[in-house]
This record gives sequence, structure tokens and C-alpha cells, in this order.
Amino acid sequence: MKTSSSNTKECVWENACFTHLQCPFHTVNSLQQVVLTTSTCLNALSCSHALFHCDQVQYTLVPVTGWQDLGTAFLEHKEQYQYFVLINCGVNVDLLETLQPEEDSIFFICDTHRPVDVVNVYNDTQIKLLIKQDDDLGVPSYDDIFRDDEGEDEDADGGDSGNESDGSSEPSGKRRRFDEAGTCIYRREILFDYEQYEYHGTSAAMVMFELAWVMTKDTKDMLWWSIIGLTDQWVHDKITHMKYVTDIATLQRHVSRHNHRNEDEENSLSIDCMRISFEYDLRLALYQHWSLYESICNSCYTSCSFKLWSMNGQKKLQEFLADMGLPLKQVRQKFNSMDMSIKENLREVIEESANKFGMRDIRVQTFGVHFGFKNRFLASDVVHAAASLLENVEKDESATDNFIKALDCLSRSNIERLHLGIDLAKKKLKAIQQTVASCICTNLILSQGPFLYCHLLEGTPDVKLFSKPLALTLLCKYLLKAFVFSTRNKRCKVLPLIMAAPMDVEKGTVIVLGIPPESETSDKKNFFGRAFEKAAESTSSRTLHDHFDTSSSYVNHQVADQPLSKNVILALSVGLCTYTHTQQGALPTWLSLTAWIKH
Repeated sequence: MKTSSSNTKECVWENACFTHLQCPFHTVNSLQQVVLTTSTCLNALSCSHALFHCDQVQYTLVPVTGWQDLGTAFLEHKEQYQYFVLINCGVNVDLLETLQPEEDSIFFICDTHRPVDVVNVYNDTQIKLLIKQDDDLGVPSYDDIFRDDEGEDEDADGGDSGNESDGSSEPSGKRRRFDEAGTCIYRREILFDYEQYEYHGTSAAMVMFELAWVMTKDTKDMLWWSIIGLTDQWVHDKITHMKYVTDIATLQRHVSRHNHRNEDEENSLSIDCMRISFEYDLRLALYQHWSLYESICNSCYTSCSFKLWSMNGQKKLQEFLADMGLPLKQVRQKFNSMDMSIKENLREVIEESANKFGMRDIRVQTFGVHFGFKNRFLASDVVHAAASLLENVEKDESATDNFIKALDCLSRSNIERLHLGIDLAKKKLKAIQQTVASCICTNLILSQGPFLYCHLLEGTPDVKLFSKPLALTLLCKYLLKAFVFSTRNKRCKVLPLIMAAPMDVEKGTVIVLGIPPESETSDKKNFFGRAFEKAAESTSSRTLHDHFDTSSSYVNHQVADQPLSKNVILALSVGLCTYTHTQQGALPTWLSLTAWIKH
């Protein structure tokens, strides 16, 4: 870190948006090779597509699943390459401290994870952040978190070295040490307040698309990939509803601009044409590629609203279908086979009946796409398909192989791959719905004081599927929402949820995920990253915090002195509760975990 003045640093940061964004494509010779390191998540997939088409830059694509993979990839390529582009990874740690690169290595980081590490923010030599200027990061000022070494030396030279001054009976050297101690405490408080919550900013795919737009290199395909990146954040509940609506409006303007371009009439009617449209569609997963009945049963919104895990819920579903006036034969067959007279106003009919049953948000703003005259998909369809291909457990293939297949399904020239992903997504959604029903009916969700806890045991149906973070995230969100709808305990309705699932039976590891309380007004900020680290430290558990999303962690439950008799997940739970119970004398809340971490 250079010791330049804070004014200069803050000025550089305020102007770090598209100036740095264009560097890899304008200041780097088009023949210069770069390493493109991308995390294996859907946002990175669509972002990768956009990046490849921005300019004629040779690249080496390296998918990584976590911090260990990132470190290994850098060690393998640091001798051959100077420029590294990191997509959806690297922004929330001190990258230079983590990777220990040479001084001539340059990193361009386009990452949606927040908060941004302060060293990455104020380092303007090797770290180039690709972030929109209107993203409110709340970064502390340079003077509050960094000290000027030159100023320290001057103070040391001009100090009295322990002699009394100004009539004080205390040596000035000791006063200076007290001041330094107070400054360190103040700095730690500022950094803790800034770094305590994990959340997500603007989709990396959207940032890359807007870069291409500024460079007048944007295409309709890149626009579609940026839509997929935003929809991925909505499907996996990473951003607030307000953020989603705001970004939808931004993309809608770009869609209108592309649709009104003066295109060749023959090309616009060709079999290979692509048409993107704004939709106010149903919150029913994959319903256009499934039967309407299956989609209603396996969509989180409708399943939780009806409480389909209960007999009363099944009865209410039948009443809902009767209210719509749709024959069961039509509802249970594939959507494409339904009568055209029914499909014409189906969305309006469903919305009218849904309002009667308390589902006033059955429709949501989104986008759809037509490939030629036959293939039509919603953005959420592609998100579910790509995520299922990315975490496919049916075949014993590497994460890199799955990444390439998921990447292929985003191309309109590979529709078969996309349909394969949709079939996998149907199986995953069915498994999630069945697991949720099982957990609710067998009371597997336990209250552990400041949070709820659920552990999927080995032998649970489809448990292998939930060893993957995206699938476990969907299950966790679905389960917490279902629990809130089913419980009568008002206090439990406002608690977060920790969920654990077997990761590797032979190694004795489990994957642990924590999510904030279920709330329509939630800011989607997650505190469990810090909480897991503190709990692992206080319980001496063997853990691995390797995910780019800090709210998930790997834990080894084969403790040496108690092999398999009491898993470490429960020990983590006790560790999380200990401080808040003993210090506050009452059942703690979600926010009281902050005090425990500070302690």
C-alpha cells in the first residue's frame, strides 16, 4: 500500500468506474494474453460470455470453485501472464496479501460480492475494480483506516521520549502509546462495522454489458446474458426486491433500444433471429416446460402459500384449480399441449384466482426470449437450467466439465443442452419440495436460541444433490419460508436458519449454510460468515472457509475424541448461543450475534 495522501486515494476511488473497466481492452495490446479466472456460479457464466465478445483479446479461461482453487490457478499462471481478470471472485479479501503477486501483475476484478476489501479499494496500482459508480459501497475514508508512516516518524522524532510536558504528570511517550491503542480500537470498530455483513451488489454480468455499451460493442446476445445474471440474483435471493426492480428498469431501456434498431427486415424474420421482450409473468418455475400442476406444486411461492405438505394444503390447491375453472386434464398435461384457448389468457386467470387465495404477488417483472419461431424461454428458465448443469451430480464429472456444459447452454446454438438443463432442474425442484415437506412434517427444524437449525442426515433421499452450494441455498430459502408459514411461534418467524448437509461421507465433511430471517423487507445482508469463523475458533472445530460466499463453510464432524458421536455442527450452534445467553440473560436475537463476534 502506497502512502499517498487520502485526498488522492479518494479521488482515484471516486473515478474508478469505467476508466478502469476499459483498461484491459484498450491499453492492453489485442495480442496480449490474459488469464480469465471465473468462479463457478451462474452470474460468472453469463458475465464470461459478455467478456469474451468485448474485444479480440486472447485469454486462458480458468474456472475456480473457491479460494484454494484461485490460489492454485494463480501459481500456475503467474510466470506466463501479467494481466488477470477475476469474475465474481477476489474482491472481498486483500488480494495482494492472499496471492502474493509480483509488482508487475495487474488484477481487474468484476465481482458482485460485498463488502469490498478496503485494501483493494485504495490500491490503484495493481488492483482495478470494475464497479458501477452508483453502487453505494459505504467504504470508510482513507484516514480512518490507514496511517501515514511519515507522519508517525515525524511525531516520534518530535516527541519528548518520556519527559513531562505541559504540566502533566504523565510521560508524553506513554500518552502517545495510549493514543495509538485508542486509534487501533477505533480502526477495528470501523472495519468491523464495514465488514460484518455479506451482501451482493450489481450483477457482474450487468457491469460487463454496460462496459460493452459504453464501448459501443454491445449486442443482443450480451444483453440477454446480462438479464440472466440479474435473474440469477433474484432466483437465489441475493438482492432486495427494490434493487431487482431498479435493475430490471435499466435493462428494459436497453431492450427497448435494441428492439427499435433499424435492423434488416430479412434478418429480423430469419429462423436464427433473437427477440427479447419484457414480461410480467408468473412466479411458477419452468411452467412453460412442465405441466401447470407440477409447476405449482414445486414452486416455492405457491407451495408455501398453500402449505402443500399438509392435507389442508392439498385441499386448498384443488379449490384453487376449481376457482380458475381449468380442467384437471389440461392442468396435468405439458404446457405446450394445453388448448390455445386456455393459454391465451392463462396468466390473467391465475392472477385473479391467486388474489382470492392471498397470493397477491403471483406475477413478477422479468424478460423472455424467442430463438427463431419455436423456442421460447423465460430468464428464470435459463437460470434454473444452467445452475442444474453446473451442479449436476448424476454423472461423476469434474467441476470444470460441468462449468463448460453450463456455459454451452447459454448459447442459442445449443438449445439441446438447455433442454437437458431444464430436465435436471425439474428433478432438483422436485427433490427440494419433497425434502422441505419431509423436514416440516418430521419436525427436523430445531430452535437453537438465536437461530433455527436443520441437519440433513446421511441416507436422506437426494442428499447428494444438496452437497452443492446453489442447490443447498435454494433448499434453505424454501425451507425457512415453509417453516414461517407453518409455525405458530411468532418468535421463530423472525429467526435466521443454519442448515447442514453431508458433503463427503468418506472424509466426514458437511457443508453448512446460514441465511438471514425470512422477511419481505429484508436487506439480504448475511452475518453468518463472521459467525461461522468465530464459532469454529471458539469450539476448535476443523473447518474450511473456502467459498467466495462466506455464509457457507465446510466442517469435519469426525472429532478425534468423540468420533461421529456428536457432530461439530451442534458444537457450532452452542458456540453461537453461549455469549448471547450468558451476557444478556435472555434469548438472544439475530442482531445480538454482532455483540458475540465483537466479544
